[in-house]
Amino acid sequence: MVRTIALAAVAALSIGAAPAKQVCAPLRVMTYNIRLDIESDGVNRWANRRDEFIGQIALMRPAILGLQEVVAGQKADLERALPGYAFIGVARDDGRSAGEFSNLAIDRAIFTVQSSGTFWLSQTPAVPSKGWDAAYRRIATWAHLFRKSDGKRFLALNTHLDNEGKVARLQGAREIVRWLAKNRRPGESVIVTGDMNSEPGSPPVQELTSDVLKLRDARAVTKRPPVGPEGTFNNWVPIPTEAPRIDYVLVEPRLAVERYGVLAWHSDGGRVASDHFPVVADLDPCGG
Repeated sequence: MVRTIALAAVAALSIGAAPAKQVCAPLRVMTYNIRLDIESDGVNRWANRRDEFIGQIALMRPAILGLQEVVAGQKADLERALPGYAFIGVARDDGRSAGEFSNLAIDRAIFTVQSSGTFWLSQTPAVPSKGWDAAYRRIATWAHLFRKSDGKRFLALNTHLDNEGKVARLQGAREIVRWLAKNRRPGESVIVTGDMNSEPGSPPVQELTSDVLKLRDARAVTKRPPVGPEGTFNNWVPIPTEAPRIDYVLVEPRLAVERYGVLAWHSDGGRVASDHFPVVADLDPCGG
């Protein structure tokens, strides 16, 4: 009888108690220009820096990783070394495997990829093509993502804007914004990663952070002070005296940025893993 009364009292207290606050898991996003494997790089060829590059990704374990300048052999190496990731996207020259990829790598344990694809930054985005004054074909790779732990949904997009064409960079940024505005699904949080070949305040970055989507530069809104140097293009110099900031993680307001860093790492002998430093942002999907 006493036990019955005690259980009833516990039940009554439980009914009146406020529900426990649900913990919102953080989300790590990373962008990294791999530097394509090219013979003219000599001692900086991919074979000499592959283990360092892959080791950095394995250590940081981003849930969403945007890669630029990936060629087929590098993609195969990454897939073998990082089997927990789904590598999304096609190559820019033929829509299959020729030329550079701008892959999204998605942690399979964290996300279900609901749909994904690639479009070209040009006047004919559905087919391999070069737009405006671009020196090369340029692409954007996207994925609609469902987080298994809590059902939160994200629209991730990764790109590499042209290195020469000023018009192409601006028009490519506009095309990305239009595409995201049209294809974003209700309830999705937008994340954009990429090498924009554009510094803060430039027209392409202004376009990407315009009032259309209200995307924010993660470095500008991080709650904690940024870690590492401001610049992201190192040009193979471990401690560069001048380094433009051209690589970005952009997030919408509902995603709070807890931490932001540029990882200026190098291995023995001063070798860097790429001619760009990786950018990492830790996000709180419930804290915007």
